[in-house]
Amino acid sequence: MNLLLSDDYLLQDYPESITSTIRSGHATHLRFNHYGDYLASGRVDGTVVVWDLETMGVTQKLRGHNKSITFLSWSHCGRYLLSACQGWRAILWDLKDGSRYREIRFRAPVYIAEIHPTNPFQFVAAVFEDHPVLVDASQPIDVKRVLPSAPKRNNTEGDSAATKEKQAKEDAKQMTTCAVWTRAGDYIISGTSKGKVNIIDTKTLEIIYTEKVCTGAITSLRITGSGRDLLVNSQDRIIRTLRIPNLTVEDLDVDTIQLSLEHKFQDVVNKLSWNHVAFGATGEYVAASTYNNHELYVWERNHGSLVCMLKDPKEEQGVIDWHPTRAILAACGLETGRIYIWSVISPQKWSALAPDFSEVQENIEYIEREDEFDIYAQEEIHRRRLDAEDEDVDVLSDPLKLDGELDSFRMPILFNLGESDSEDEFIEVSTGTMRRRSYGDDQGDSSVAESGPTKKGAKGKRQKK
Repeated sequence: MNLLLSDDYLLQDYPESITSTIRSGHATHLRFNHYGDYLASGRVDGTVVVWDLETMGVTQKLRGHNKSITFLSWSHCGRYLLSACQGWRAILWDLKDGSRYREIRFRAPVYIAEIHPTNPFQFVAAVFEDHPVLVDASQPIDVKRVLPSAPKRNNTEGDSAATKEKQAKEDAKQMTTCAVWTRAGDYIISGTSKGKVNIIDTKTLEIIYTEKVCTGAITSLRITGSGRDLLVNSQDRIIRTLRIPNLTVEDLDVDTIQLSLEHKFQDVVNKLSWNHVAFGATGEYVAASTYNNHELYVWERNHGSLVCMLKDPKEEQGVIDWHPTRAILAACGLETGRIYIWSVISPQKWSALAPDFSEVQENIEYIEREDEFDIYAQEEIHRRRLDAEDEDVDVLSDPLKLDGELDSFRMPILFNLGESDSEDEFIEVSTGTMRRRSYGDDQGDSSVAESGPTKKGAKGKRQKK
């Protein structure tokens, strides 16, 4: 087993430049799986594309929606993928064979559809101008339970009838816009159109805590892998990080729950709005895409300071997602629909190519060994090759797998050209013939469309002569 080509612990833990660009249709949403080896993207036409990050090729294309994809969610094992669209439905895909495990219809378009951390057949959905729904797809018939959106209020005897009526009218206007599971899956944290965060108990389906976080509507919620921090993006142009209390303790006292504010991230000078936000791999960084701007902002949470601004490409970025274990950030462009991947350019480690290779700072005098360049007879070389063939090679175990790590689902490999590669990777040169795009070819779609008919016409003239 060769050594690693780079020392990752010497690299910085936030991305710095674009390392690759992929495309399959016009992407509207994207999401890494929990292990970080696959990236799912949803397109405008309703197709869901699953990318392999090692080869940057398409492993599966899932077709079942007829409207734009609004949200994607992976199960923890990586076998199931949940997709929601503007066509009032969500589909749970089984990636073992690419089939639809279950299709659930709603009464309105779906904002988000997040899978339970441990149960892949249960998810929460935030519906447009309606109450959120907790769906259980483990039974032959789907079980839908409506969750509350109205905030928790302290019932006092001094409240008059007019006050209660006013509160009831305000609660009727409050709708859930986003939701996320806690790490254990016992509670749901939801954001409303009035800037409030609710904590819902999944057993009783009641709100146990409500906190007024901001004045505008909450557009997205993200939680760290540890489940201790919450990232809130709202329409008031301020990104907030909150500390989540320990909700797994026995005999939890709801009166002691408190969401404490940690940091506020904003652009004080330009007053920019934020399209989407994401936590870093370790939760130490916060990334955000800007509205009507092409820059991506990255902050560190220790002091709340701005680390860097990713300025390329020159188009507005929509949904972003950070790799769960590495310094990789993926974002989809709103104009072209391409997926841009930012990463860290690692320096090459030449000692990985040869075990006895050593790097030196300055030239040194090399002393040749006595038998270093000896020429062996062909019989001796053939004998050594035969001896090497008798050695047992272990091709089943994974040398990079950690001790105690559970076996994860591995997606089957597709060998069909049309299903396994990006649409920008291959171009048509004649009828039924395709070739791989070289580095000198134009990356625009117009050149790809014009190359085929021109060469077909030239071929027809030669046949006529």
